[in-house]
Amino acid sequence: MKQRVAVITLPVQDLQAAKKFYCDGLGWSAVFENDEVVFFQLNGLVLGLFLKPSFEKDIQAASVPHGRTVALAHNVETRDEVDVVMAEAIAAGATLLKAPVAPGWGGYAGYFADKDGHVWEVAYNPAWPISPEGYATFRLP
Repeated sequence: MKQRVAVITLPVQDLQAAKKFYCDGLGWSAVFENDEVVFFQLNGLVLGLFLKPSFEKDIQAASVPHGRTVALAHNVETRDEVDVVMAEAIAAGATLLKAPVAPGWGGYAGYFADKDGHVWEVAYNPAWPISPEGYATFRLP
């Protein structure tokens, strides 16, 4: 697993209120939004605001250690790398939360928790290129 974070996901109770805070309050610009998520392109990584019930469903919250309310994403360049990184994490003592699957957005992703219960997503998203420095860039498919 390369030493990088591509996406920080914050689950939110009220997506529109959270978007208003970041856009109107802080002056940020969203690069994508739908009924469940809003993405902001930051300096080399992406911040996602994810409607909490949808986030919990996506990570299969019943398997997540109590109180964990953020996910870090490690994006990779190919679908096969997702399986490799997940296997490395599990071999290192991580807990599998959700085996990799091909979700509706067209990529491939799974979740694990580290030994302290911090949630990581390992994802391949063909629409988000990874620079040689490891920076993720949001692009619409």
